Amino acid sequence: MNALSPSSVNKNLLILHFTVFIWGFTGILGALISVDAVQMVWYRVLIASVTLFIYFKATGLDLTVTRKEFLQFFFTGSIVALHWILFFHAIKVSTVSVTLVCLSSFTLFTAILEPIVKKTAIQVGDIVIGLIIILGIYLIFKFETKYTSGIIFGLSAAVASSLFSIMNSTFAQKSDARVIGFYELAGAFFWITVYRLFDHTLLHETFDLSVMDWIWLTVLGTICTALAYIAGVSVMRTLSAFRVALISNLEPVYGIILAFLFFGHKETMSAGFYMGSILILGAVFLYPIYKKRQSKNQER
Repeated sequence: MNALSPSSVNKNLLILHFTVFIWGFTGILGALISVDAVQMVWYRVLIASVTLFIYFKATGLDLTVTRKEFLQFFFTGSIVALHWILFFHAIKVSTVSVTLVCLSSFTLFTAILEPIVKKTAIQVGDIVIGLIIILGIYLIFKFETKYTSGIIFGLSAAVASSLFSIMNSTFAQKSDARVIGFYELAGAFFWITVYRLFDHTLLHETFDLSVMDWIWLTVLGTICTALAYIAGVSVMRTLSAFRVALISNLEPVYGIILAFLFFGHKETMSAGFYMGSILILGAVFLYPIYKKRQSKNQER
């Protein structure tokens, strides 16, 4: 890989920060859009899939995959759909701040699940980071009992996110990340459609939403999903995994700040919540630093 100029690196860092900022904004949209979580995600993946398909066709990207790859990506889309449904439902029954902090426990679940899936040993450092995150979750549970259901759904969303991220880390070794993302979004749309046919909600879908709902859904599907996805992939090709991981951890920080700006006192929590949040976010930020040092030690 050719060395990048400082201006190119700075440009990609700005793009990554903007992308992470947009990811944080999805939580705000989840609270602003009036439809339920399943319906919201259905619209989101429909709009995003169509937008990406048009973009890829316009740019000439070859979307051809093997039958095995197609099935892998398509079925992984069901986990992506589940993650988003749990995420937005957590926001509906609690707050943006609670949901985003719980989603940060993704690091904990990845540290536990990845060694199981890939059949490798769990590292001592992973256990320590995990224990810190568990303590943070405990404090949030203890002091924010009125949001118990939201915390549970937020943590469940983190588990689902961890699962499909682990799968994608394996898929990305052999396939183009853009192609993987497109088929996973298409798969997510398919599986939610099947679910909505079974629960009969799709049969009564009138598409009669408010103007603001349509505006926010379009922003969610195009800018916060399709555009953010393309931007995210583009910078990952030029920035180190360490930088990407570290900056990506700003998502809940950006989201919580935006939540205060949009919803004010509704997002005000107890001191225990902020103590737990600091522990979780601190552990999340430490994790890539620990992993980088661990990698260097193994190379010696």
